[in-house]
Amino acid sequence: MATESPVLSDVEALESNPLLQDFVFPPFDVVEPKHVRPGIRGLLKKLESDLTELEKTVEPTWPKLVEPLEKIVDGLQVVWGMVNHLKTVKDCPELRLAIEEVQPEKVKFELRLGQSKPIYEAFKAMKESSCWQTMSGAHKRIVEAKIKEAVLNGVSLEDDKREQFNKIEQELEKISQKFSENVLDATKNFEKLITDKREIEGLPATALGLAAQAAVSKGHENATAENGPWVITLDAPSYMSVMQHAQNRSLREEVYRAFVTRASCENLDNIPIIDQILKLRLEKAKLLQYNNYAEVSMEVKMATVEKAEELLEKLRNASWGAAVQDMEDLKSFSKEQGAIESNDLNHWDINFWSERLRESKYDINEEELRPYFSLPKVMDGLFSLAKMLFDINVEPADGEAPVWNKDVRFFRVKDSSGNPIAYFYFDPYSRPSEKRGGAWMDEVVGRSRVLARDGAPARLPVAHMVCNQTPPVGNKPSLMTFREVETVFHEFGHALQHMLTKEDEGLVSGIRGIEWDAVELPSQFMENWCYHRDTLMSIAKHYETGENLPEEVYLKLLAARTFRAGSLSLRQLRFASVDLELHTKYVPGGSETIYDVDQRISEKTQVLPPLLEDRFLCSFSHIFAGGYSAGYFSYKWAEVLSADAFSAFEDAGLDNNKAIVETGRKFRETILALGGGKSPLEVFVAFRGREPSPDALLRHNGLLAVAASA
Repeated sequence: MATESPVLSDVEALESNPLLQDFVFPPFDVVEPKHVRPGIRGLLKKLESDLTELEKTVEPTWPKLVEPLEKIVDGLQVVWGMVNHLKTVKDCPELRLAIEEVQPEKVKFELRLGQSKPIYEAFKAMKESSCWQTMSGAHKRIVEAKIKEAVLNGVSLEDDKREQFNKIEQELEKISQKFSENVLDATKNFEKLITDKREIEGLPATALGLAAQAAVSKGHENATAENGPWVITLDAPSYMSVMQHAQNRSLREEVYRAFVTRASCENLDNIPIIDQILKLRLEKAKLLQYNNYAEVSMEVKMATVEKAEELLEKLRNASWGAAVQDMEDLKSFSKEQGAIESNDLNHWDINFWSERLRESKYDINEEELRPYFSLPKVMDGLFSLAKMLFDINVEPADGEAPVWNKDVRFFRVKDSSGNPIAYFYFDPYSRPSEKRGGAWMDEVVGRSRVLARDGAPARLPVAHMVCNQTPPVGNKPSLMTFREVETVFHEFGHALQHMLTKEDEGLVSGIRGIEWDAVELPSQFMENWCYHRDTLMSIAKHYETGENLPEEVYLKLLAARTFRAGSLSLRQLRFASVDLELHTKYVPGGSETIYDVDQRISEKTQVLPPLLEDRFLCSFSHIFAGGYSAGYFSYKWAEVLSADAFSAFEDAGLDNNKAIVETGRKFRETILALGGGKSPLEVFVAFRGREPSPDALLRHNGLLAVAASA
């Protein structure tokens, strides 16, 4: 006989809610959508009363202002971070609905906190006090950042203007969320079933395996890589394999058109959402007395609008001639191969013929390299590099923290004395039905003296790294493309800055408090090591035979590094320039549409103009649902910093182990250790001994000579 489970009282339900438990590692395995509403509301209620108490008792001292404030900020950041993280890796309609319902309450609390007059006045008093001169650099950075943050949060606005500002913030949060849901759903909605193998001629074995696996998950239980049926999706591993390898031109065209028009029609249309986001951002900027939203964005960057535009133009000049040549090379090559489309190459031909040209020019086939890059070997090599450069040990700690999916790994990071200094999760594989595309790193908790427990000097940082690479097929490990290897190195660079911080002030430890255009420095810096002979040879071992990647293949990879560098550079410059234009000169609802802007910018940044029906902006989540609005240029800005930082190792001698170790320790003690406690320019100069120069970036991309003559 079935017994009914006892009904919990509200108090008991809250007490047992996993979001409200006191945890070292979040209970990711047991959080369900049903916990979100009561959990977030219970948390907000507690934080509201903590804030009321702080406003009553606040004094312009560290213990009476900054420490209690950090506890409030962190309390929300950690729990909301958990829920938001689950939405990106384990999305479902119930979770969406729950978040949608409590989000306005969370934003309302953030606005109350951000616009708190007593806290704002206390920070101003601190800056004007006699002890300001003797304060540490990190303390000064916190005080100045909090004053600026309050102003940008509308603390100085009068009643009706503040009300309008708050409405804008609520609406922006809501529609940005909707934007990314539309992208996920539109990506998920496209599936093309193929039963005739001739239609997918050219697709490599890994792609066929993946397409058959997708077919099985869609109900074709007998699908096999050999005999199909196969399902093509817009998820990155599937999309890219079609664009690079499918000989069927009409299939490439169909998949390309579907990809660049994602989330632009019917019930998943992001066009009105984009217009509304741009309109609201401009209104917000005007309320804060700025001319446009880009000026607001630059308040928390190293750059200014002018400096960002100047860098983009310098790089565009250096890249244009090379990109024009890239296109000529493709035309000539495809003509030699007898391609009927050679005089009329279109967007769905570029990746395909680029791959063929790369194979012919460097005799490198991305797919044939996969067996040399198995995920376990890549991670071992990455951790060995981190040990050499930064004197840390990374070891598996699976089972010590709950995870959200069986494929998620958990690791511990130890210093040279064997003491744990940080932890991180790694979620490597693509799961298109529930997981956002792309790759990212985020914090779970940050290093903090105030939030230490059990007598420890500081709470240790915990990060997560999320990628979307090809999952293992059958009994083979995940076999990676070289680009996927670079992506893992990139995300680990972010994680290192979060985990190796020596800053104990939680508000500026790790990646917190670092200007946004400097935040990509460590991640892009780590990518350079994928081309370092010893590092690459340590990871590139055949997963079955254990044989090393042949030396001549390494040399070809090195030579191919600058292949189509002009074109790839222009692609990023298009995104960055459109983003800046939309947030500076564009007038929402004016005579020019966002697509007119894209077409106009593309005339100078794309050798092959986008299709008139290109709607890539509808899936440009970085700027409409991420942190890169009026900030996409940061990738290029930070690339200048990261290439210049890596050139310190080149100057020291990449084959000189002693010099590499010394330079690595210096990088750790500056770029990775200081967090947001010092300005990024000061941190860079402390490492490099001078201000940054773009020469190293242009040299790495094979564009330096072009820039000099331009």
